[in-house]
Amino acid sequence: MRIIFMGTPGFAVPVLHALVEAGHDVVASYSQPPRPGGRRGRQLVPSPVQQAAESLGIPVLTPVSLRVAEEQARFADFGADVAVVAAYGLILPQPILDAPRLGCLNVHGSLLPRWRGAAPIQRAILAGDVVTGVGIMQMEAGLDTGPVRLEGSTPIGRKTTGELTDELATMGARLMVQVLVDPDRYPPRPQPEHGVTYAAKVDKAETRLDFTQSAAQLERQVRAFQPAPGAWFEVQGERIKMLSAEPIDAKGAAGEVLDEHLTIACGEGALRPMTVQRAGRGVSSAQELLRGFAIPAGTRL
Repeated sequence: MRIIFMGTPGFAVPVLHALVEAGHDVVASYSQPPRPGGRRGRQLVPSPVQQAAESLGIPVLTPVSLRVAEEQARFADFGADVAVVAAYGLILPQPILDAPRLGCLNVHGSLLPRWRGAAPIQRAILAGDVVTGVGIMQMEAGLDTGPVRLEGSTPIGRKTTGELTDELATMGARLMVQVLVDPDRYPPRPQPEHGVTYAAKVDKAETRLDFTQSAAQLERQVRAFQPAPGAWFEVQGERIKMLSAEPIDAKGAAGEVLDEHLTIACGEGALRPMTVQRAGRGVSSAQELLRGFAIPAGTRL
């Protein structure tokens, strides 16, 4: 097929590669404009999709908006059979949705209608969902309201957002290629009217660990914000990221360090950090942290 690809973060890259490997003609790749990155944000850094597309020799377009007539005309001029979308980050107006012969197909990282919106993987982990998945959705004007053609599922277990993102990206790439082989075999099915939830974008205020909550909830928070932006707590005026942790059956005043392993009492149970990171330092185990940064039992965090 003649395809326009639209995506921005690393989640979308396996989908792009799968389309090319399947022999489709990816005539253009749309991505968010380069963002400031590197030290002090002085240099503009292309998105992972832009970098991947350029390495494949695919023309890349990075418009700020698709609502202007000139951009819509340029999109239509590609004469695409279908647009494949994966975490692109811009709302697609109706003229864009209508331009390709088969419309726009989206790789969405949840089992719709649960977790429509910007951060479905993080929200599934935070909510303690047992299972999540990925769906190939026929896009329409609403926020992730379109009918689903095909989906796959996976248990969440103790996976982090990074691990689930990689798994769902690979699964979504495979499912998208499967749908494109014979779209008529996978007709769009309307989403159920019940069970709708919305996955709001992660706010930085959510990343601070509140030890009045249960250890189980805080452990999910650690996994949901790993690898970025990272869950953290503060001690001696310094932020320390908690990169992995396990709930422990122990009691104490919320926020109290209980032992020499940095076990921290929570509103229910306790949380034992396994890997941590001080600001400007490398990743270390909790024991390595304590050897150079004393946090004795009895400290309140």
